[in-house]
Amino acid sequence: MDFQLNTETFLGCDKTFEEARIVLFGAPFDSTTSYRPGARFASRTMRAESYGLETYSPYQDLDLEDAAVFDGGDLELCFGDASRALEDITAYTRSILKNGKLPLMIGGEHLVTLGAVRAVAEQYPDLCVIHFDAHADLRDDYLGAKLSHATVLRRVWEIVGDGRIYQFGIRSGERAEFEWGRTHVATHRFDFEGLEEVVASLNDRPVYFTLDLDVLDPSCFPGTGTPEAGGVTFCQLLDAVMKVGALHIVGCDINELSPMLDASGASTATALKVLRELLIRLEAEHIREESR
Repeated sequence: MDFQLNTETFLGCDKTFEEARIVLFGAPFDSTTSYRPGARFASRTMRAESYGLETYSPYQDLDLEDAAVFDGGDLELCFGDASRALEDITAYTRSILKNGKLPLMIGGEHLVTLGAVRAVAEQYPDLCVIHFDAHADLRDDYLGAKLSHATVLRRVWEIVGDGRIYQFGIRSGERAEFEWGRTHVATHRFDFEGLEEVVASLNDRPVYFTLDLDVLDPSCFPGTGTPEAGGVTFCQLLDAVMKVGALHIVGCDINELSPMLDASGASTATALKVLRELLIRLEAEHIREESR
């Protein structure tokens, strides 16, 4: 696969593929969205709006310009065929991993996570998953469809198995999802209580981190397809991202921003800051070493 620098890159992510340790790419797909569509426009909008953000993080006292991130642009996905779209995401993620780099995907609806996890699990059979979300996403099917943003973590479980999925912020789902989840995944409701213990227990295990931005309360993040009252604050999320970033992250994604659903642009601005902080956190050790 030929990796060419995207003509419009996310702020500060303009290293060449050869130089990069992280490959950022968009997966503009939202065909299974069950309520309000629009997440397919997230990656394109985030790139364009990122230039209103500084590369420097006062939270970490580090600068994204010093990170080694390549922006590969958006995948061209088959909008009407979820299986084919997932296959393309898997193939692209697989190529990134074979080149020894970390994939970081911008969704898109949450189903896109499945495509990336399939590739990451091939390389890391003992993979664990940390999942931030308002929704459990553990249905076996949604209106008869096995591939849906409402079933994505159930499909991921079919890959990684029992005891390897850790959910946080969950505050919505069918009774059957919560009942099934009690014996198969570790679900932490409403907030990030217990995250420190999970991080300590995973130690050097390979971890895929999937962040559905609707884990945030819609009062600060209304621009999402299925908003759920009662979520966490930006500062709570940022603290949690810093903790997860200390793990052996081998793949990650941010998903479910729907820019058109928040005319103020505040949701996009929030998503951009979360992405900036995650990228810097993943690169922090390298940045500090190279500055010595």
